[in-house]
Amino acid sequence: MKKIQVIASTVAVALAAATASCHHIDNKRLPASAVNIVFWTQADWVTWGVSGAAQYRYFVRQTGVPQGYPYTVSTYTGFGGVLLCTSYAGEPLAYDLACPVECNSSVRVAFNADMVAECPKCHSTYDVFSLMGNALSGPAARDGYGLQVYRVAPGPKGEFMVVMP
Repeated sequence: MKKIQVIASTVAVALAAATASCHHIDNKRLPASAVNIVFWTQADWVTWGVSGAAQYRYFVRQTGVPQGYPYTVSTYTGFGGVLLCTSYAGEPLAYDLACPVECNSSVRVAFNADMVAECPKCHSTYDVFSLMGNALSGPAARDGYGLQVYRVAPGPKGEFMVVMP
């Protein structure tokens, strides 16, 4: 009988550990939207991109942000716009600006005084510099939502591109 209790306890602990390790962040809640931002030259990247640790820039074609950026007919900025930033190590990262809790293209996260991306409506906060857009607090943290992640990669002609993953 004692052996059965030990086995049952071991199985219960193993199941609890497996369940805890399978925590999943849902960062695909937004409607699928095209993303294509190309920096054709190093000068374009220097002017419009991000190059230092914890820097950021918003790209929202519908509102002309950033002002003066040369948007083309093949430039797309996702569902709510694109947040282009760099990690603390200087690696380029990109996310959709739309809050995944609100799922509304006009409800966009913005940096608060603590340099954390925050939704102005539900007040969920997201770490974009070190946690890949995962939620820190608010309804997004409670429900396991993260910001939609986009890929920043070199293109076939040496350009930098922000595209869908």
